Amino acid sequence: MSKKIESHLSENRVFKPSREFSKKARISSMAQYRRMYRESIEKPASFWAREAKELHWQKRWKKVLDWNPPFAKWFTGARLNVAENCVDRHLTNGRKNKAAIIWEGEPGDQRVLTYHQLHQEVCRFANVLEANGVKAKDRVLIYMPMVPEAAIAMLACARIGAVHSVVFGGFSAESIVDRLEDSGATAVVTADGGYRRGKIVELKKSVDEALQKYKGVKRCIVYQRTGEKINMRRGRDVWWHKEAEKVSPSHTPKGFDSEHPLFILYTSGSTGKPKGILHSSGGYLVGSYTSCKYIFDMQDDDVYWCTADVGWITGHSYIVFGPLANGVTQVMYEGAPNHPDFGRFWNIIEKYGVTTFYTAPTAIRAFIKAGDKFPDRHDLSSLRLLGTVGEPINPEAWMWYYEKIGSKRCPIVDTWWQTETGSIMISPLPGCTPTKPGTATLPFFGVDAAILDEEGNECGPDEGGRLVIRKPWPSMLRTIYGDRSRYRKTYWNDFKGIYTAGDGARTDKDGNFWIVGRLDDVLNVSGHRLGTAEVESALVSHPDVAEAAVVGRPHEIKGQGVVAFVTLKEGVRAAKTTEKTLKGHVAKAIGAIARPDEIHLTPALPKTRSGKIMRRILKELVATGGVTGNITTLEDFSVVSNLQKNLKK
Repeated sequence: MSKKIESHLSENRVFKPSREFSKKARISSMAQYRRMYRESIEKPASFWAREAKELHWQKRWKKVLDWNPPFAKWFTGARLNVAENCVDRHLTNGRKNKAAIIWEGEPGDQRVLTYHQLHQEVCRFANVLEANGVKAKDRVLIYMPMVPEAAIAMLACARIGAVHSVVFGGFSAESIVDRLEDSGATAVVTADGGYRRGKIVELKKSVDEALQKYKGVKRCIVYQRTGEKINMRRGRDVWWHKEAEKVSPSHTPKGFDSEHPLFILYTSGSTGKPKGILHSSGGYLVGSYTSCKYIFDMQDDDVYWCTADVGWITGHSYIVFGPLANGVTQVMYEGAPNHPDFGRFWNIIEKYGVTTFYTAPTAIRAFIKAGDKFPDRHDLSSLRLLGTVGEPINPEAWMWYYEKIGSKRCPIVDTWWQTETGSIMISPLPGCTPTKPGTATLPFFGVDAAILDEEGNECGPDEGGRLVIRKPWPSMLRTIYGDRSRYRKTYWNDFKGIYTAGDGARTDKDGNFWIVGRLDDVLNVSGHRLGTAEVESALVSHPDVAEAAVVGRPHEIKGQGVVAFVTLKEGVRAAKTTEKTLKGHVAKAIGAIARPDEIHLTPALPKTRSGKIMRRILKELVATGGVTGNITTLEDFSVVSNLQKNLKK
């Protein structure tokens, strides 16, 4: 049996950036990209030193990189304060009264924080943390709605050298316990609740439940968002606003070592011990700052909006640290993309004049399913750049995004990266890179990406294999918190001194990288290894299909059978021939080997609140007919019960 991942889909449409966009862009030609990329690979010390000099260092580094595989130290001997770089330095560079955060709550309430006001709030909360016994290297768990105070809490922790661990507001009390126990957190920052689809998410209630099991938290600071009555335990729980009244809005930032731990972010694995990905300060900030600057082509008059939650790495790097270090104005939104309807995102873009919009392919497919009537009602002419993050985007969704939202004039940066990488690793640069729908295109500066087969040989064009990174990069994870051996085994065990991403991928004849999905999602069908992303793309290329998810089922003859779950576009009726038609469509697009054994039409797929399809649930359903794992992060629990009923028919 071949161990290579086969690729059968081809995409020949190419879209070059307009001359007008390139003319104003930071990177305006492929020649400039190649020159800078070559320097970043061949002379990384000089390249990253030049980028790092744009930030503020309280003490300069002695050495750019100290590499003892698989452990890296970047900017050794340097001292800096991450919060100072994201806030303080903008008070003297002309951005003091510039809007830093434009926030909209789901109910419609709005706030604007200038860099000056943000600075005062960060200083004030840094003083609150210190007054409540939090000190450098203490771990602080943050469990908040999408309000500015979530970012303020993260920056305040960075300011005093405390290590924050943000937990996504959709996680259960049990997930909070796991993260408290692993990190040894001594403080929690939370809120009485937040808003989601018109309902209140009871955050403090989940924290209370978790703290019944974990006794190591000495202080729980609660932000008042909803005004709902909650339990406040005397001696442990304090109100954010009352504590803030007691302290000064001034705070002097201390310098911390470049390798000082900045945050722990746990990967959202559903089984086993959670992995606490540890990122340090200097290298991470340089990586998120530089990638933000070039990939989003950040200009001083941009209004940037990343729709992620701060509970994920995208929210860390491309809501809090990257954009604020660049001094950009950004939008934050608290709630669901379809509340009160699927026009909410387009309304926000029109209202605030958003220029750069960064969202997930799952959200885009949901917008497609909802219909063009929602974006058609809004003026989206302020947009100049679009981005995608979270998973590979299928070509048809890319085209809808390009044509309907970007009016064929906005470049799309389809970004590949991970919690572990800290910042974007593969992406177009919008002013120069020719893009093809569905590919993340080329590696970012300093990223030595390759596709290797099982023996470690580099794969040729259209030969699928393991996506790896062969050189260290500044924002790379430093370890798995408290488990160095697991860090080695998980990421550095396949090929000596080489980081294995866990994703399958291929390159095309132009050197573009195509991500075909997680390696554990690769299907073995009659001796052929097929990436689920390609089968899903083939399904979604049918004009009636809005979204699809593909998983494998044990098959006596073929090893694995292909099972597809398909959501049709709004207004499309499921005819009796639909399943047969879609099977034929896949066979024509990829080949008979990829023809699904089963296709289940469903009005919705199981997703997390951040929009990721929970394929684990689908795998378990087709294998056993039930679900036993943790499903507390599901957006809509009824989706699973409906799928179970349909599978039993």
